[in-house]
Amino acid sequence: MTTVADRPVSDAEALDAYSTVVTRVAARLLPSVASLRVTQQAGAGSGGGRRTRGAGSAVVLTADGHLVTSAHVVDGGDGGEATFSDGRTLEFDIVGSDPLSDLAVIRARTGAAGLEPAELGDADALVVGQLVVAIGSPLGYAGSVSAGVVSALGRSLAAQPARGGQVAGRLVENVIQTDASLHPGNSGGALADGTGRVIGVNTAVVGPGIGQGLGLAVPMNATTRGIIAALLRHGRVRRAYLGIAGGSRPLPPRAARATGRAQGIEVVSVVRGSPADRAGLRPEDVLLDIDGVAVTGVGELQRLMGEERIDRPVTVRILRDARETTVTVRPTELA
Repeated sequence: MTTVADRPVSDAEALDAYSTVVTRVAARLLPSVASLRVTQQAGAGSGGGRRTRGAGSAVVLTADGHLVTSAHVVDGGDGGEATFSDGRTLEFDIVGSDPLSDLAVIRARTGAAGLEPAELGDADALVVGQLVVAIGSPLGYAGSVSAGVVSALGRSLAAQPARGGQVAGRLVENVIQTDASLHPGNSGGALADGTGRVIGVNTAVVGPGIGQGLGLAVPMNATTRGIIAALLRHGRVRRAYLGIAGGSRPLPPRAARATGRAQGIEVVSVVRGSPADRAGLRPEDVLLDIDGVAVTGVGELQRLMGEERIDRPVTVRILRDARETTVTVRPTELA
């Protein structure tokens, strides 16, 4: 026997209520989730034609054929086919991709009339334990549905570099962790709340030895909407690049009193030839401030490396060999 709203209900009633929520979400979102086959034009030496580069899922954003998916799903491709629950298969082009958020936007070339855009929710309102439903194409099986709960919030996921990209030490932040069953092919699909609103884009499955049965999704919130808007407008998201990898480090009491900071970012490595390297930053330096703004974690540093700091002098206050100093770095644009 289960108690709901101070009223005892049978296990059968509770199960029926759960099933009703999941089936309602599935009915609402299945028409808005596509199965993707990503392809690339083969070179003349390969006989021409198109070759398959990957597969995944995507969620309809606009009635004129824009869809959001995962950047790693479309990496290495230049187009492909999107198959919908009504049986339609539409060719698509890649509008833009952002490996640092693992998001990409694609657009159907023709035949988009009648597509049903999904309603976007706000992942910032999620709580641990909340019911979520994942819809996508795991292992190539289109239109698959699984359900579970939000098992953790605020996780970080190492960014997957696009071919030739500079993402050393970069993280996809505030990732949603769920125990809804996810498998390869779910990436780019919808993670929805109990009302059927998309609150995340499924991005990864945690591998063996790390915690089987856990899936990760990029949250749908104001930050993500801004990234999607930039991809729709410009096909890319511009970010500043320092060229360091590091992590949070508490400062010793004496250093904390002297600098006014309890924590900073310790530099673990510096990319050779990067802006940080040219400015003289080196491993074991501890970053305290960027232009006077405290940085205590990699996420804060990434947020400060926006378009406005590209090719402009940035003052970095650091702790080096127990002494406070400043260096000036001129970030370049992240490739």
